[in-house]
This record gives sequence, structure tokens and C-alpha cells, in this order.
Amino acid sequence: MENNNVKNMIGKVFNDIADALETGNFGQKIRVAVTMLGSEHGVENIIKGAEIAQNRDSSIEVVLIGPKADTSLKIYEANTEDEQYKVMEELLDSGEIKGCVTLHYNFPVGVSTVGRVVTPATGKEMFIATTTGTSSPHRVEAMVKNGIHGIIAAKSAGINNPKVGILNVDGARQVERALLKLRDNGYDIDFTESIRADGGFVMRGNDLLGGVPDVMITDSLTGNLLMKIFSSYTTGGSYEAFGYGYGPGVGDGYSRNVLIISRASGVPVIANALAYAAQVASGNIIEVSKDEFNKAKKAKLEDILNATKEKKASSKDEEEVAMPSKEVVTGQISGIDILELEDAVTALWKNNIYAESGMGCTGPIVMVNESKLSEATSVLIKEGYVTQ
Repeated sequence: MENNNVKNMIGKVFNDIADALETGNFGQKIRVAVTMLGSEHGVENIIKGAEIAQNRDSSIEVVLIGPKADTSLKIYEANTEDEQYKVMEELLDSGEIKGCVTLHYNFPVGVSTVGRVVTPATGKEMFIATTTGTSSPHRVEAMVKNGIHGIIAAKSAGINNPKVGILNVDGARQVERALLKLRDNGYDIDFTESIRADGGFVMRGNDLLGGVPDVMITDSLTGNLLMKIFSSYTTGGSYEAFGYGYGPGVGDGYSRNVLIISRASGVPVIANALAYAAQVASGNIIEVSKDEFNKAKKAKLEDILNATKEKKASSKDEEEVAMPSKEVVTGQISGIDILELEDAVTALWKNNIYAESGMGCTGPIVMVNESKLSEATSVLIKEGYVTQ
């Protein structure tokens, strides 16, 4: 009996050493905080979530920021929402805490959060990039940056080579082209394939439910909506019960590990959000962010982003183009962004090819005469409206 105890103790020591070598935390717990004020479900909701997070993971230390309360957890006192944000920022900047979960925090433009959900079809976890904040006031530029933000969060959470998909929303095809250029220039992006028969990197609702990509790229408003649906689809919306919350704020040069939850987030989400905060802190999200943005910049990220904005601006200045003679149009060209659909038709008219816009089962299409399908496709590839 005594020999077994000794063996167990030795085994635990070796396991602890192995964990320390892997994480770099030699006997030091990762301290993460959560602010207490602002929840629609009260302070007790926050405290309960924090206590669950602490009880299920001895490698972290959970602390609270807010008013005095009946709990064994350490509290950094703050009595208003503004005061708790100030205390949070001071603790983060001093390194006393490695991450903080909070509500309704204002990020600077350029920073957006990467949410994390559990998909209902398969129980697979998926990062939604992004869910709050604004990466850029320009939609396509924002979504390209959101993709990088999602990769950063996934890598910080331990996924070394995350699979990436682009949700089929306005701008998706332009984002696809920009990210493919970035990949061609040397930035490592591993795209996944839709589970639908026609495949592709642009994801449908089926892919959302199944958690097909590790990182789903979308705009922040759509991402915010998705987070609310995934987290509260069984509760009627007033109580978010599933997932990890709206995630860490990520942006080029941003150096605080601040994670967002909703005022409607319930106990399970708060507990998971604190685990998420500790995980990305352990994965050194700030350094991962620096590294990924440096790689993206070497792959001409700025030039690619500028090109997306210049093209959008120039499309407004197109001269009036006469419509060619009408023809029967049964040939279809897909893969065109909804925001560029009419511009693509105009480009074909300029080349004396009659075309009409339409909507197929997989998204926007341009329709031309079957005999001109190859020629029209070549024009749209040359003009940058579709990929090869």
C-alpha cells in the first residue's frame, strides 16, 4: 500500500514537471479575473460562474473585480462599472492578472473579439471571427482582418493549424480572393471545404451547424448574432447557457487580454469564458498576435487590403455602359460576391457579352448565353470578380 502511494506521488511529480515544461508555468497559477457589475442576472451569477471555473481547474487562480461579496475568491474592490474597468486595466497592464472577462467593454477600432461556441450538430467547438468590436470601417477589409484574428485566437487556444472557412455573407467572395492572395504571398492559411456537394471555402448554414471549420470568418454584426443564437437557442434568448462567450479582443498592436461576455451570459458561459481567458493567456495570445501580423504584413497584407478598398471606390465612378443585344441566358457563372454582382454584369457588357444577374441555390450568379460561357468566365477572372 505504501509503495503504491510513493509510486503515485512520483508519477504526479513527473506529470507536473511535464505540464510545466509544456506550458512554461513552473508552479505558477495563471491568474484571471472577471468583473462583477453589469450582468442582467446579478452579481451572484458572476460569482457562481467564477467559483465553478476555479473549482474545476486548479492550474488557474480566479479573482473578482467589484463590490465586496460573500465568496472565498479574492476581490479587487470596485463599486461602479467605470471603476471596475479602471481596476481591470491597471491589473492587466501591471501583469498582476493575465486576462480578464468583462461585459460591455469598448475596444478601439481595429480590435475585435473571437467568440467560441459548441455546435449543436456534432458538439464540435468552433471559433467565430468576429463577434464584437470593429476590425475596420470597411466591410471586406474588416473580414480579412477577422480571419487573422480568428487564427490568432485558435492558435493561442492550442490549435496549431486551424481550418478556416468564410461564412456566405455579403463580401465573402472578395474576402476569399484577398485571403487567397495572402496565402499565395506566403501567409499560411489552411482552408476547409464545405460539407455541401459543391464544396468550396465559402461556408453555408449546414457548415455552421456542423462546426466544419475551426475558424468561421464573418462580419462582427453577423458574428454577434450567431453567438447569441448558439448560446441561447434552448433558453429563449434571455439566458446564454452554452459556449465560451464573445472571446478575446484581438488587433494589430493590441496588448490586453480582455474577453467579452454578454449581460445575458449565464453561469456556464462565465465559467467557460474564464477557462478561455486562462487558455489563451497560457498560449501567449499577445505574442501570437504579433507573430501572425508580422507574417501577414510580410505577405503584403496592407497592399491587399488597400486593393479591396480601391476597387470598391472605383466601381462608383464607372462610365455608363450600353447593354448589348439580349440573348437567351442559360449558362451560369457562380462564385461572385453579392456586393460586386452588378459590377460583374457591367464588365461583361463592356466586352459586348450580354449578361444578367441572378441568385442560384449557392448564392449570386451571372447568367450568359451558353456559347459565351467560357469567354465570359475568362473576362470575370481577368477583372477579378471570380477566382480560377
